[in-house]
Amino acid sequence: MSKGLRLTEKWLHRALWLVAFAFASFLIGLGGKLVENMADVEEVPTIEQFIDPAQLAAVRADEEAADKRQTAAREHHEQATEKHEVATSNTRSARATFDNWLATRSVTARPDQDAELIARTEALDVLEAEERRALGVVEGQRQALLDATQQAERATRRRADLELPAIDKRDAAIESLNLRVFAYRLALTLPLLLAAGWLFKHKRKGPSWPFAWGFIFFALFAFFFELVPYLPSYGGYVRYIVGIIVTVVAGRYAIQALQRYLARQKESEALPDAQRRQTLSYDTVMVRLGKSVCPGCERQVDLKDGATDFCPHCGIGLFNRCGGCATRKNAFGRFCFACGTAASTSLAD
Repeated sequence: MSKGLRLTEKWLHRALWLVAFAFASFLIGLGGKLVENMADVEEVPTIEQFIDPAQLAAVRADEEAADKRQTAAREHHEQATEKHEVATSNTRSARATFDNWLATRSVTARPDQDAELIARTEALDVLEAEERRALGVVEGQRQALLDATQQAERATRRRADLELPAIDKRDAAIESLNLRVFAYRLALTLPLLLAAGWLFKHKRKGPSWPFAWGFIFFALFAFFFELVPYLPSYGGYVRYIVGIIVTVVAGRYAIQALQRYLARQKESEALPDAQRRQTLSYDTVMVRLGKSVCPGCERQVDLKDGATDFCPHCGIGLFNRCGGCATRKNAFGRFCFACGTAASTSLAD
């Protein structure tokens, strides 16, 4: 029965759905850019904005001074350590040479070398003295580095003491900013939802239905993916409340739509057969018959048994005889498939 639908019309119908999705995708892209840029409407507050400028400047000056002092102390300590290592190496080398020479002298036991022994001992003492001085410089620079580090730590603690109350104020300001940005997004999204609801009610079956459905898809995406993720949490209560509201609204609409549909069906099934046919669209009838569904009451009917001429549920005629050749045919067909005789079906286009 679905063969009664025009092939070109089916493909054009599919193409129009592609138009609807393409229109929705471009709207979603544009809406996403707008929503993304809304976060830049106001600058994100910083901690420094909630600290006394004079105290903050003083702490920064202390931090800079401590940083410079610490850097200089670290460089001086490294230089002193390197010099101490050189002095230690020199002393170690001189000590080894002196020990070797002393061992040789003890073997030869030459008295004429006493003067050289005294000179070598004095030279070794000089090197050891230089090593001790280098070690003293290292210790002094280590203490200077420790003092600079402690100064930097004190400056860091003073900044932490200033920032601690400012952090709470900053967090409160950010929460307030997020609420304002959410309000901006809501102000953009809510009219879209209202417009989508109006289009769904009045234009979803009109000549421009692809654009109506494209806008509806866009509005739904903007609400569920551009607005809902930015809902303030408050422990999750807001999201559940919004979910309940959306579910109740959608559920009430579905219940009312079902009640209206059942009422229309009841009224339609009470009408005479000829009047009921005038309310049915030819294409809709063909689609329903192709699915073995009664076009009048939309209940399942066995159309392949060759004997069922009327719907056993609502009584509407499904098959009749051609007035020209008496062939059993579809009662909604506009022409007899056997002889081509025109039939009066009283169906809407």
